[in-house]
Amino acid sequence: MATLSSATNCRSSYSSSSSSLFQRIHHQPQQAIVSLPSPKPLFPKLSFHSNQPSFSITPAPPPAASQDGAISTTVTPIENETPLKKVKNANLSVAPPQESKGITPFDINKDNSSVTITVVGASGDLAKKKIFPALFALYYEDCLPEHFTIFGYARSKMTDAELRDMVSKTLTCRIDKRANCGEKMEQFLKRCFYHSGQYDSEANFAELDKKLKEHEAGTIANRLFYLSIPPNIFINAVKSASLSASSANGWTRVIVEKPFGRDSESSAALTTALKQYLEEDQIFRIDHYLGKELVENLSVLRFSNLIFEPLWSRQFIRNVQLIFSEDFGTEGRGGYFDNYGIVRDIMQNHLLQILALFAMETPVSLDAEDIRNEKVKVLRSMRPIQLDDVVIGQYKSHTRGGVNYPAYTDDKTVPHNSLTPTFAAAALFIDNARWDGVPFLMKAGKALHDRRTEIRVQFRHVPGNLYKRNFGTDLDHETNELVIRVQPDEAIYLKINNKVPGLGMRLDRSNLNLLYSTRYSGEIPDAYERLLLDAIEGERRLFIRSDELDAAWSLFTPVLKDLEDKKTVPEYYPYGSRGPVGAHYLAAKYKVRWGDFAGDQ
Repeated sequence: MATLSSATNCRSSYSSSSSSLFQRIHHQPQQAIVSLPSPKPLFPKLSFHSNQPSFSITPAPPPAASQDGAISTTVTPIENETPLKKVKNANLSVAPPQESKGITPFDINKDNSSVTITVVGASGDLAKKKIFPALFALYYEDCLPEHFTIFGYARSKMTDAELRDMVSKTLTCRIDKRANCGEKMEQFLKRCFYHSGQYDSEANFAELDKKLKEHEAGTIANRLFYLSIPPNIFINAVKSASLSASSANGWTRVIVEKPFGRDSESSAALTTALKQYLEEDQIFRIDHYLGKELVENLSVLRFSNLIFEPLWSRQFIRNVQLIFSEDFGTEGRGGYFDNYGIVRDIMQNHLLQILALFAMETPVSLDAEDIRNEKVKVLRSMRPIQLDDVVIGQYKSHTRGGVNYPAYTDDKTVPHNSLTPTFAAAALFIDNARWDGVPFLMKAGKALHDRRTEIRVQFRHVPGNLYKRNFGTDLDHETNELVIRVQPDEAIYLKINNKVPGLGMRLDRSNLNLLYSTRYSGEIPDAYERLLLDAIEGERRLFIRSDELDAAWSLFTPVLKDLEDKKTVPEYYPYGSRGPVGAHYLAAKYKVRWGDFAGDQ
């Protein structure tokens, strides 16, 4: 069984396969005492642990659970304040720091605390393929608390045994630790339980609450809800969980999966609705790309290596490319994808988050809020995207090697006349002193020639290069380029110019290559493992804050509206090709050549 002390050590086992600048900083927050003005019955809503002053609230008996399970999907303001809102409006008596020294801060690592993780939408693909395997990996690495329980919640009728059977089919052990794999799986599955209910039923969540209390057995109960459900039922589930299944004496946190709306308006409405039942510190908006090893290593590479930080500006960098490509189409999820498209699905979140991390100024500290503050500054400094700086495409059918690959509109769940882009390229600019004039080129597409996600930093030409004759007329061949390959085959490599051994003066472009699979023997943790562990620990730096989300949508909403209002027809490209020709013209407009056409792998 994993102990809580080992849960802390699991971070060091991960760090053996990569250096991480972002080590967890555990603050000792000031303690505050809240005295409520009257002993009115108060259902103790979500209490949470954060870097803000911790409040100790005298709990009052909860009201009877509501039996009304029918809740409209329309988001409307609630008439009564939620319990936590009432506390905020009460007369607060805050003790000075010296008076609170004797109060011990809440610590998840104490023996009298427990953590319950409820996967809402447990029967879905995301839960089966990612969430349960990630939780098992954390358990396998002794990263979960000693007293933890996992509950699956969904509308499907299922027993505990049936859930365990379903989950067991998706579990795998670390490559380098297979000796006790079967035993670990058996122990993990014994911690998994199931409860069937409607997502909009407070009564069903009240039943779940009773089961959770049985397993928590009088401990300080901490609860994490993972919403692995469609966005149109987020609010119903949050409301039901908040009112009927919140922790009475520990923290309650909610992980929300993208998409976070379709535009600025719908995103703001979703945020407003969530905050009717949750505080911002309780909402963990997950973007799994932020949990990927090479994305987390971005700041380490820049801020802990003297050779890079001085070069990280318009003075030395000619352009930055963020490239996402998949070698398969939307098979199996065309209906969902058609409502969003590649810009909303990939560019507005995954690639833009990477861009913000890449371009941000040095944060004051490694604290989550300091890092997110700098990311917001980058997003707010970005120039509005012009329609002329965007190219969209859609893949068409193509026959290759005797195999016929379908067009996007051949999917039965996609309208035959759909104009939804499966490919997009855009040029973005950051109007600040560091990046003024440097084009950030984004490209994302499906059904392309290969699968890759990478960041390519192309440096400027060497002024007065003594060896320019050796490069001929194509000066791009002399350009240094830093490539950070996020997936697959994680790597960091730098392209340099080098003399080929011999009596003549022949130059060659070579790579200084850090290939993770050869340098580090340990398996790289999945992004969901890191993010789930962060949520349990209350670490928020890899999750998206509401103002960060607002800034991201304000950047993309106008151009998305223009594309849809004008019914812009995408440029068609063959399945398995390199994408629309228009992407090359867009790059050429800013005297850039896409780096992924160089043939290096």
